[in-house]
Amino acid sequence: MHKVTWIDMERWPKVKPNPDFPNGIDVDMSQGAVIACLVTLPYPAKRIGSYVIECEKCKLRVALTTAGRLDDPRSVKLACKWKEKR
Repeated sequence: MHKVTWIDMERWPKVKPNPDFPNGIDVDMSQGAVIACLVTLPYPAKRIGSYVIECEKCKLRVALTTAGRLDDPRSVKLACKWKEKR
């Protein structure tokens, strides 16, 4: 289970989204780890800010920035901090 918190910077994007990613991006932060989780994010974000994602099991915490555009992250793959299998 993952806790996803969005931190709103209360600013609107000034740059157009990257047309190569009209449906958002899937971010892979797992570095090829065997044990990893895929977390779906609220998409698109309301505006400029950050998602803070925390695994309630291994306590890994990461942040991803958002811009409130179509090229925002829609998912993130995270490596588990635990060395042993779950």
